[in-house]
Amino acid sequence: MSLEFSVLASGSTGNAIYVGTEKHKLLVDAGLSGKKLEELFAKAHLDPKDLDGLLVTHEHSDHIKGLGIFARRYKLPIYANAKTWEAMSGLIGAIPVEQKFQFDMDTVKTFDDLDVESFGVSHDAAEPMFYAFHHEGKKLSIATDLGYVSDRIKGTIRNSDMLVFESNHDINMLMMGRYPWNVKRRILGDMGHVSNEDAGAALSDIIGDQTKRIYLAHLSKDNNMKDLARLSVQQTLEQNGFAVGEQIALYDTDPAAPTLVTKL
Repeated sequence: MSLEFSVLASGSTGNAIYVGTEKHKLLVDAGLSGKKLEELFAKAHLDPKDLDGLLVTHEHSDHIKGLGIFARRYKLPIYANAKTWEAMSGLIGAIPVEQKFQFDMDTVKTFDDLDVESFGVSHDAAEPMFYAFHHEGKKLSIATDLGYVSDRIKGTIRNSDMLVFESNHDINMLMMGRYPWNVKRRILGDMGHVSNEDAGAALSDIIGDQTKRIYLAHLSKDNNMKDLARLSVQQTLEQNGFAVGEQIALYDTDPAAPTLVTKL
């Protein structure tokens, strides 16, 4: 069976991404209520009872809001690094010790027929990290909540078959918007989020011959729009010689609606 996935939800109001093979199925983050997560699974025609585990990227609420209740309800093991476990203490309720597992940064864990590679990102959390999934020569990489995109990250996720990549905000919308300056400064900083413009520039260095599908993720509700993000990234990619719509397809994600389950 191929590597399959769906971005169940993406944005500042909650994040959850399903990744699965025939033998192992994982949920990356559970940043919505248990009820909302179950609704998203139903919309995607997936069953949370089929899950084998939960991967955590970092402890911010939009990534762990439903983590504890979902893990307890479906008796799922949770994987996170030590600093994230410490930061989540008191935020997700009691987790039985047999469901707690450590997944260190810059390591690879094998789950049956699925290899998962963790890598660090620059974000204002305890020890934020994201994941690249490898299965039968195919590669899916997830990278959001990026203050900036380092050469190391680019090297880790370069030439992925599919990418879920942050395109958080339009700089002009952010600067003209209602957020106080300290919040704007945080978003624009090296431990905040990546703009549409920077996403396009970074993706130009990351795309390889294998790359066919890019999902623009974690869009700001107040400082971005799907069309604007897609057009901004497309313009930058085309300026750098990539044929969007032919060589590469760009896809939207949504905070309340899952993408179609896609197979690699």
